[in-house]
Amino acid sequence: MARMAFCTPVDRNGGTNGEGGLNRRRRVRRDMREDDLATRVVDHYAAAHDDPAVRLEEPYDAEGRRGVVDVYVRRRTPEPVDAVIELKSDAAVRRATGANEVLRQFRRMERYFHADDAHRLEPKLGRDGPAARYLLLFGPTPTCVHHVATNRTLYGSVDTAGSAGSVTTESVVAFLTGLDGDPEDLGVISMNGDATFGSRAFLDAVPDDSRLAESLRRVDDDVIDPEQ
Repeated sequence: MARMAFCTPVDRNGGTNGEGGLNRRRRVRRDMREDDLATRVVDHYAAAHDDPAVRLEEPYDAEGRRGVVDVYVRRRTPEPVDAVIELKSDAAVRRATGANEVLRQFRRMERYFHADDAHRLEPKLGRDGPAARYLLLFGPTPTCVHHVATNRTLYGSVDTAGSAGSVTTESVVAFLTGLDGDPEDLGVISMNGDATFGSRAFLDAVPDDSRLAESLRRVDDDVIDPEQ
């Protein structure tokens, strides 16, 4: 199934806290800056989990490879479980030379983030499910929808199952949903698992009144479904 809660153990992960009421609805700007997306992710984790450790712009350095991830979350379940999140807004999609550049950045994060001693994870018998989830999350805008639609094969080719050293990991390429609801309502619709972009399962998972549904309607039908 393509649609899932953002942070349930079998689907996604959890957040830190900021000032202001967590249950207050926050309208996200239509142009979907990465700062706006990051704020919603942070608010979600704060509302959905107890005392997660959340860091923005978290650096990593391993085997001579350096990078920075947008959001890094460590929850204890009670064993440590990580979410390592790369966010893509309209501006990021426009800046990139193409999907290959976006995926190179994501692949580097998958390979080297937990190779850094500062983030290393060890096998634990009490851990249920993957020790880490790597998430490449796009804003639900027409620009991002068009980008993903025209590169669906590349994004759909990302394997969901992987490993970091001796622990199992999961990789997810998805659109964010629920940005205008309460923080707990944040969700993702994946496109690298069983339901690839444009498939019936993917389209059925998109809420009718969502930003993503609106964006899909605004992009040409032959881009969304080139075989129709």
